[in-house]
Parts: sequence; C-alpha cells; structure tokens
Amino acid sequence: MAKDIYEIGEIPPVGEVPPRMYAQVIRPERFGEPRDAFQVEQIETPPPGSGEALVLVMAAGINYNNVWAAKGIPIDVTQVHGRFGEPPDFHIGGSDASGIVYAIGQGVSNVAGADRASVRCGPWARDDPVVAAGGDPGFAGSFRIYGYESNWGSFAQFTKVQAHQCLPKAPHLTWEQAAAPTLVGATAYRMLNGWLPNVVRDGDPVLIWGGAGGLGSMAIQIVRELGGKPVAVVSSDDKAEFCLKLGAVGVINRTNFDHWGMLPHWTDTDAFATWFEGAKAFGKSFSEGLGEKRSPRIVFEHPGESTIPTSIFMCDSGGMVVICAGTTGYNAVVDLRYLWVRQKRFQGSHFANDEQSLAFNQMVVDGKIDPCLSRTFAFDEIGLSHQLMSENQHPEGNMAALVSAPKEGLTELPS
Repeated sequence: MAKDIYEIGEIPPVGEVPPRMYAQVIRPERFGEPRDAFQVEQIETPPPGSGEALVLVMAAGINYNNVWAAKGIPIDVTQVHGRFGEPPDFHIGGSDASGIVYAIGQGVSNVAGADRASVRCGPWARDDPVVAAGGDPGFAGSFRIYGYESNWGSFAQFTKVQAHQCLPKAPHLTWEQAAAPTLVGATAYRMLNGWLPNVVRDGDPVLIWGGAGGLGSMAIQIVRELGGKPVAVVSSDDKAEFCLKLGAVGVINRTNFDHWGMLPHWTDTDAFATWFEGAKAFGKSFSEGLGEKRSPRIVFEHPGESTIPTSIFMCDSGGMVVICAGTTGYNAVVDLRYLWVRQKRFQGSHFANDEQSLAFNQMVVDGKIDPCLSRTFAFDEIGLSHQLMSENQHPEGNMAALVSAPKEGLTELPS
C-alpha cells in the first residue's frame, strides 16, 4: 500500500509519488543565520506540469546562493517565487541534485521514469521571446537559478524541474559526488569557453581566483583539459597543494599582499602609487607561478569589489576578465585606461545554457573532472553546511548532503 509520506532515507518504489514529502524549508519570518533559517517541514509533493519532471533526490549539492536565501539578502527569494506563480510563503533551496526520475509531465521526451539524472539549474519560459527567437536562454528575462530564484529545489525528497535540466548521471560517481559539481562546473565552463573569441586556447595563461573553492576547483580542471595553463589564487599555503594536484601550474597566496579593495582615485597620487606597486608585485608572482613572464589571457573572477582593479590591471592586451559573482562586494571601480588603451574586455557571465551544461556534464561522465567533494552532510545538517559556508569555515572544493540516499558511497539504489 502506498504511503502518505516516506521517512528520510526510505525510498519509495520507482514511480510511486507520495502526496507529501519532507523538505528543508526557509520562510521569511526565519530569515537570519542559516542554522536557524532552515527547518525540516512536511510539504505537499508538487506534481510535474507540462515539460517538467519530478525527481527523487538522492543527494543535493551545497552552494553559496542559499546562504543568501537563508539571510533574505540581497533579495527575499519568496517574492521572486510569487512573481512566477510559485508558492510565495516558503522557499525550498538547492541548485544541484542527483536522483531518479519518478514522474514526467506532458510533452517530455528527453527523460523517462527511472532515469538516473544529475539535475542542473537554469529554468526558463518556453514562450520567452528570446528563447522563441532561438537566442541563448541565459539572456532571457525568464531565466532563473533553480533552487534560488525558483522554488522546489533539491533540499527535499522530491524536486520539480524543467525536463531539460536533467542530465545523465555519471555511472561511476556516487550520488553525493554526482550532486556536487554541476552549478559551479557549468558556470565555470561558460566563463571559460562561452565568450568568443576570448575562450581558452592551447597554452593560454589563465588566472583563477579562489582556486580551492567550488568554482575555482572546476575552473582549474576545465582550463587543464582545454590545454591552458591555470594559475590559482588561494588564501593560505595549505590550499596550494590541492590546486596543484588538480592541474594548476602555479599558486599565489593572496594574503602576501595588502593592496585589496576599491581602487584609489587617480588624483590621489600617493594612494594610487601604493596600489600600483602592490598590483605589480602580484603580477610578478603570477609570472613566477606560470614559469614565464606573460600576462593572463583570461582572468576568472568572482570576488569582485576587492580584486577587480588588480584583475583588469593583470589581464593581457586583448584579453578578458570574466566575472560571475561579487563575494567581496558589488562596487567595482576600474581604471578605464587599461580597458581602452589595452583593449581589454570586462565580461559578465551567469550560469550556462543547455549546450554548455551538457558539455561540462560530458566531461564529468568521461572521468575528466573530479567533483572535488570534500564533505557530505546528513539531511538534517543542511542548515549547518550553509552556516559553515557563511562563516568561511567550509573545506575546499564542493559539499553535498544526502537526501534519499541512505548512506554515502552508493552509485545506485541500495539492494
């Protein structure tokens, strides 16, 4: 007899969808520290609509976006849900998942029941004018980050997604490994291989900020596979070996420098000169790490406010600084002379389209990308995992949480 709800770690028969499920839920009245904002609740299981799939979540990836969701900054994500016709009084986060397709809606042909999937983010409206015209869905006004700007994310027993978000799970990976790298990996792939003519070519030097983090660890490996020469920036010497093992040719410890922050005004000659000397010293360290005196053709950015002045200074003539976040702040002051005289490009990038996500996933399936899973949490520790991330106390690489998988180390359903 079908159950009304299954306990965490208890797996329903394939295709059986209970009317209720357990989820880690954020509500506006709980906005604050992640350890308190996330609470386990029983929620009605959402049915898949046209073009959608319902996936039993075996494991979920942990990303920084739900630190923001928990705190209610810089936006209240539940208000975003309401604008798109989703429940506006709660948020189920989680932007990465591995699991099994349990139900599909009308018009779905790319997946079927019982398919093993890695779920990526990036839903969009099929009738969006940009999409209808054949444009990149990433430029569409309806494009959102699943499990952050959309509800029904992966921190629940079932997640509702657009069917195109389902990618083949790498058979050799455990559920928790398969859940960990897709958001950061596909984001890095678009940044490094999506902005012609500034894509990674054989022998290209590439500067990668936060090399030991989720984004950076994926970027190092992608650059390596594309034939480039990644030089990683880290915050401590003990993270250097991690980056070198992934394929970095050199590592820079940013704590050896103190010129970070917004660029001094060019009329403040003393302060500008001090910053300039710091930026030059950082450039010298890059050349030492690279093993030759060259500037990076691509700078892989996400810290933002504290590092953009140095990144634009460092970038080679005709090269590109590409950015996907602003973890140190959003007010990036630049010296425009470096942009126009040296004809450099400052490019924003946001997640990835279907083709780029599939290309990254194929690298994972082919065993070319290590998910860099550093720690796996239990379902009831999802708030803790985000608290550690908020306090910068999380380990290098990526993190995941078990949801329906009863234990770590499984690549398939338990026998």
